[in-house]
Amino acid sequence: MSAKTVDKIATAVIIALAGLIVLIMAGLLGFILVRGLGHISFDFLTSPPETIKEGGGIGPQLFNSLFLLVLTMMITIPLGIGAGVYMSEYAKPGKITDFIRLIVEVLSSFPSIVVGLFGLLVLVNLFGFGFSLFSGALALTIFNLPLMVRITEQGLASVPQAQKEASLALGLSKWKTIQSVMLPIAMPIILTGTILAAGRVFGEAAALLFTAGMSSPRLDFSNWNPLSPTSPLNPFRPAETLAVHIWKINSEGLAPDAPEIAAGASAVLILTVLVFNLLARWLGRVMLKKFTATK
Repeated sequence: MSAKTVDKIATAVIIALAGLIVLIMAGLLGFILVRGLGHISFDFLTSPPETIKEGGGIGPQLFNSLFLLVLTMMITIPLGIGAGVYMSEYAKPGKITDFIRLIVEVLSSFPSIVVGLFGLLVLVNLFGFGFSLFSGALALTIFNLPLMVRITEQGLASVPQAQKEASLALGLSKWKTIQSVMLPIAMPIILTGTILAAGRVFGEAAALLFTAGMSSPRLDFSNWNPLSPTSPLNPFRPAETLAVHIWKINSEGLAPDAPEIAAGASAVLILTVLVFNLLARWLGRVMLKKFTATK
């Protein structure tokens, strides 16, 4: 059999497998959306859940998920970009640098349940943060840091060496070159990775069961004092997120319309993650055109 024939057969097999995976994913997403879209309404998105009665919503859970996302990215973005800049531009090749890269890779492959148990033992119990949004944000930062570090490194590596050398030749310091030349060029890649990481945070459940908690206090949305226990902006209160709420309803829901609530919440979660991914692709293209003059 000739090499050209083998190449055609291999290509056909790969395309067939890819098509099968796409069909399975499309069928799964379609099934969830068809079941859940009919239950989504403004009242469903804003009202609190009901334990026994019908007609509950996902308002607090949706807000908790968005607030947790903001807290997580506030911690992850500075640490991830800073670590990526250090690993790319300042860390000297050697055993220590290789060990740090190994640790980053190991963190990226940790099961979420392991991170959740670590957060329970260290963040919730040892440090005394309790079941709270802050504990959940710190636990999710462990997921996001490896991705942010790799994305930042790849973005800085994509900067043409000539532009970096030209900046240094003009007398700019190394940090000024990174800040004013390299980071703006790498920003489309970094921004795309950041939004994809945010989408991953929104759908996480296992780690939050042991850190953010499985219940939420009654929130007073007219109270914006972050130190009040009933304030929605208090980061040290327990918070049931949308993904955890879906798991809880499916496992122990008592309301007569629990299956419908779970279906609607699942559809909202899927749509949110899809929006994050589409937004990442669109912003990546816009930033690439802005910083590189690409048509």
